[in-house]
Amino acid sequence: MAKTIIIGMAQLDALRSEGMLESLALGSCVGIVLYDPVNKIGGLAHAMLPTIEKARENSRLSYAKFVDTTIVELIKKMERLGAERRFIKARLAGGANMFPDVRRADGNHIGMQNVSSARRKLEEMGVPITAEDTGGTFGRTICLDVATGRLRVRSIASGEKEI
Repeated sequence: MAKTIIIGMAQLDALRSEGMLESLALGSCVGIVLYDPVNKIGGLAHAMLPTIEKARENSRLSYAKFVDTTIVELIKKMERLGAERRFIKARLAGGANMFPDVRRADGNHIGMQNVSSARRKLEEMGVPITAEDTGGTFGRTICLDVATGRLRVRSIASGEKEI
């Protein structure tokens, strides 16, 4: 049986050929799934905040906490396993507004900021986004099957689906 690696908040990992990468309870956090279908290498990150730019000095040690830095590190990790950037595609999940009654003046909640940051960084790195299940007011759990590239998304709002 293939191993399953659970990716917690502010964590990332990658696998080659087989195994499952799973992240539980994505609320406002964004799950960033990268997959190289040619070399069968997959990666998953569970990022909490949009950018490292405004983080306090002691928080900067955890690059996986921030969308912008975790994408860079996840790509590096996948390339060390043999992935080629030209083949890598991305999918995003999460970025929900878990507290819709708490409104910011600009309406730009942290989940939305996380998703926007991921889109920007992936575009900057030349990685196309092929699917998203983002937004809403509900959490998600995601599971990537590295052997097939299939990504299952489970939520209370829409049950289980594949993106």
